[in-house]
Amino acid sequence: MRVALVSMYTTHHEETGATRRLRRTAELLAERDHEVTVLCAKWWDGEVAEFKQDGVTYHRVTDAPAVGGFASRVPFALREVSPDVIQVASYPPSHVTAVRTAARFLRTPVVADWWTRDDRGGSRAYRRAAKSPNAVLVPSEMVRTQVRELGAAVDSTHLVPEPINMDLVRSADADERADVVYARDLDEHANVESFLLALAELRDKDWSAVVIGDGPERSTAEQTARDLRIDDRVEFLGELSANEAVPIMKGAHVFAQTATVEPFATNLLWALACGCVSIVEYQARSSAHELVEGRERGSLVTSPQELADEIVAARRFDHETVDDDFARYDFRRVIEQYESVYETERDDYGFF
Repeated sequence: MRVALVSMYTTHHEETGATRRLRRTAELLAERDHEVTVLCAKWWDGEVAEFKQDGVTYHRVTDAPAVGGFASRVPFALREVSPDVIQVASYPPSHVTAVRTAARFLRTPVVADWWTRDDRGGSRAYRRAAKSPNAVLVPSEMVRTQVRELGAAVDSTHLVPEPINMDLVRSADADERADVVYARDLDEHANVESFLLALAELRDKDWSAVVIGDGPERSTAEQTARDLRIDDRVEFLGELSANEAVPIMKGAHVFAQTATVEPFATNLLWALACGCVSIVEYQARSSAHELVEGRERGSLVTSPQELADEIVAARRFDHETVDDDFARYDFRRVIEQYESVYETERDDYGFF
């Protein structure tokens, strides 16, 4: 199948949840022998119109990110690529409607991949974007609700979560350097302070902790740990690959999730698959609670004090290193969900 993924931004322009999801989807589809082209703003050197990396063809629409110019030129790029199905990122929202208009002439279905509502997009444009595609893919029920509130039809939205690699989870050795783990990009939404305040409540207990992740708030978090006088027991490891982080999660007993914004809590999912007892601080703009609700080895809290209490209570659970309940999130199963939506939409267009 020829799949066109339309996104002005890629991870080469900016590292966000949306661009990382785009890259993972493109590379997983390419591994399954689909012909995958990402239509984007140019990020490579030279004058060539296309650049191939990890089995994915990146096709230049504009020389640099430019919302209006990209929207006006993407129909011509789509006609050149001639895909069987088009998937378009939800930001900028004007690109969704531009792609949908072009796709009517190409008689090609359009699927929007909706990570979150970016603050840089306008409300009216997002409403049009939610209503225009043939289908909308969302990572969580929280995002599905947001898209429906913007006008997307109930039967057009499909939940497709972020994937993990269960083979890695099963095969990795356990690294027992820490009892408690926090993992996330340390940006303005990380809320790592709640995690550190909870640990400070447990000064008289025996524990060690690590913070996995990097970002603009790392130095502030490190200073907070020093101010709370727990910096000798909290190790900041920076950004780690899955190959590096999974052993640490398998060796730990507890994973704490405190971020205030999380369309899909991917690191929490990895930790759950690694057998961690997982504690989520409820946040209105985070979907993390969806992964632990109803699970014996998961709990919800609303304050650092409650988080501290649950860290202590987690000792009643045996240490585990693999939870096969989360095999349904394996990348092979998740990419099949993408394929199923594509095939259904193509069928509706009369391809089969």
